[in-house]
Amino acid sequence: MKSKNNHNPGVRAGTRPAPTSLIAALFIDLRSTLLTLGIFFIDFVDFAYARHSSSKSWLCTRSIAKFFILYSSCFISIAAKSNLDIKSIVSGDFRAETLADVEPLDDGVSYAQISSDGKRIEKYSFKTGKRTATMVDLSNVRTEGGAKVESIDGYVISPKGDKILIQTNTEYIYRHSFTADYYIFETDNNRMVPLDEDGRQQIPMFSPDGTMIAFVRDNNIYLVKLLYNNSLSQVTKDGERNKIINGLPDWVNEEEFAVKSSMVFTADSKQICYVKYDETDVREFSFPLYKEGTYPGTYSYKYPKAGEDNARMAAYSFDIKSKQTRKLQVPLDEDGYIPRIEATTDPTKVAVFTLNRHQDLLSIYMVNPLSTEAKLAVKDQTPKYVRQESVEGVRIEGNSILVPSERDGYCHLYLYNLSGQLKRQITSGQYEVTEAYGYDETTGDTYYAANKDGATESQVYVTHSNGKTEKLTAKAGWNTAIFSKGYKYFINIWSDLDNPTQYTINTNLGKPLATLIDNSKLKAEYAERATGKKELFTFTTSEGISLNGWMVKPADFSPSKKYPVIMYQYGGPGNQQVRNAWNIGSCGQGAIMEQYMAQEGYIVVCVDNRGTGGRGSDFEKCTYLRLGEKEAADQVEVALWLGRQPYVDKNRIGIWGWSYGGWNTLMSMSEGRAVFRAGVAVAPPTCWRYYDAIYTERYMRTPKENASGYDEVNPMARASKLSGALLICHGTADDNVHYQNTADYTEALIEADKDFKEIIYTDKNHGIYGGNTRNHLYRQIIRWFNENLTKN
Repeated sequence: MKSKNNHNPGVRAGTRPAPTSLIAALFIDLRSTLLTLGIFFIDFVDFAYARHSSSKSWLCTRSIAKFFILYSSCFISIAAKSNLDIKSIVSGDFRAETLADVEPLDDGVSYAQISSDGKRIEKYSFKTGKRTATMVDLSNVRTEGGAKVESIDGYVISPKGDKILIQTNTEYIYRHSFTADYYIFETDNNRMVPLDEDGRQQIPMFSPDGTMIAFVRDNNIYLVKLLYNNSLSQVTKDGERNKIINGLPDWVNEEEFAVKSSMVFTADSKQICYVKYDETDVREFSFPLYKEGTYPGTYSYKYPKAGEDNARMAAYSFDIKSKQTRKLQVPLDEDGYIPRIEATTDPTKVAVFTLNRHQDLLSIYMVNPLSTEAKLAVKDQTPKYVRQESVEGVRIEGNSILVPSERDGYCHLYLYNLSGQLKRQITSGQYEVTEAYGYDETTGDTYYAANKDGATESQVYVTHSNGKTEKLTAKAGWNTAIFSKGYKYFINIWSDLDNPTQYTINTNLGKPLATLIDNSKLKAEYAERATGKKELFTFTTSEGISLNGWMVKPADFSPSKKYPVIMYQYGGPGNQQVRNAWNIGSCGQGAIMEQYMAQEGYIVVCVDNRGTGGRGSDFEKCTYLRLGEKEAADQVEVALWLGRQPYVDKNRIGIWGWSYGGWNTLMSMSEGRAVFRAGVAVAPPTCWRYYDAIYTERYMRTPKENASGYDEVNPMARASKLSGALLICHGTADDNVHYQNTADYTEALIEADKDFKEIIYTDKNHGIYGGNTRNHLYRQIIRWFNENLTKN
């Protein structure tokens, strides 16, 4: 249940918003027809009136005709504009065009990108944004050895740029992991050959000298030597499903540390260093797969729940020449984690990150792959826990390590050298660094994004070696960046509440050079069909806590009317739903689903409760050891505050959310203050004993250490307090939040004699998608609120 800030999967450049729907066109045609008939009717009445001017009945008839025309015209105008429908929303018709698969090139002035049709890899200028060359074109590539590539899903460019690994036929396993067929494209002769023909591959990578490619298949590491006719050798041989994994993370490390790869080459291309995960003692979880035949199949995998055994981890090096494998002497608790392994520019140093099981101590060791000796470079111990984002955000460049840390109460950047000497603290103050882009060793400049202008804002900054800081982005809203190699240019990705994402190229001083994407067509389409007013707001709870929120009101909002309200939220640790950004809401896309709800007559509200991100560690970590308690109290406070507004019907307030938002929904509806008339919980955890060890223990410690936090603060313990009409939706093949959560919770509701409705999606995972599934799911959510909030 990794914290997410609602960043939807990217859409390749060239994706266009849908044109105005057929329904809208029909409404427009109908309006024209009615107006024509109405005008004819008035002409006829006028003719009759001229002959019977003394007749009051004709005057009345003419007035009725006028009223008919004006009313019809008004009604049809509204209908033609307010024609949002769920199916077009969930299918992504309002998704903004994006830059996807962008790879800054080593020349420092160019970047590569897959074409919108997936047939080419193009090269673009960082100065002009113009295409300068085609690097790969599938239509004229010479293929050998059975190579057949219909489309490009991804790519890896060799250090010298003379070869490109082409990824195709991708099949996802979990959130980040996937298998694919890879092909080696040679730029000098336009030739493409399979990387290997004995099975699909995972995480292929070039050696720094470009002469080798390492990859993983079936939990083992393989090596292809390109200078020897692409000869294949096997590095590890003990890999076995649900037992030993080499070079790849297990399920829980992938999910909670966002690890994609657990192996690297050393800088001299002589060693492969990797993490081995021994899952032998991890308990297995199984769920049925109903669509596999008359007798359902079963999917089983290793899933360590809170307090249970994790995989045992260790780091190794493999000497490519001598074929000797060595265990690296990295200090690690028996139940500790290795969330990252990173290469450095020094062949005698590989960075190995470790965390203790409580996750309040991050250590970065510099390890010699030959001697196996490990030396501590960075030790970052923070109160309660080290955030996942801090682990992910470490940047190693040259002889420097850039470390995000909350050691002073806010996430700031600290610069070390590879020997572990703290060179300086880069940022400070009562604001958060939201993303670290890197450190330029040639100039001493550090580039990052931060929310100095408030928790709902993000700007891109540079801090120079003399401590001077400059803002590189000018527009209020949410700004992020993709920097060129060498930091001479960056692509600024900007949006705000009312403007879809715009991509511009800028110098490292912030000067705009070119606009790549402005999404103006989407903005026009959105304005035509989504007319509810979006706004940010802040309010203070009865406990004196200031909370940030956004609100969408109906297009015809009247402060003299009383509206039903639907509250959407997530509310998990470090998450942030309330941002001055386009991609907010339950479907993103400019809160388009919330616009649909507003079209249905609702006010839609989202508030970030205590425990969410962007406001420092005191605000975020105050929920420690009792997840859900303060979060639910805050959501109830939101409902109470809304109920005091003159335009809200306090007796018709609903709440819903997905994953942690589902948990928050159940906790809020069972908080004790009966403020919610209806709620929907999608794929909710219902007891933290059922969730994975890394995520849960980061915030709760183990059940043995914190039994009261686990057993007192959960929806099952509160089942008898449930108030309001409840709908629960879950997929039976949810590998993340197991259906077990809903099954046990509904049993608790039955024993508490509480009514509810449950919708189960067969063989669907945590995302509950595929075919017509999303359309069906959202239709049920809207129908539930319509049935329970629109009745007096």
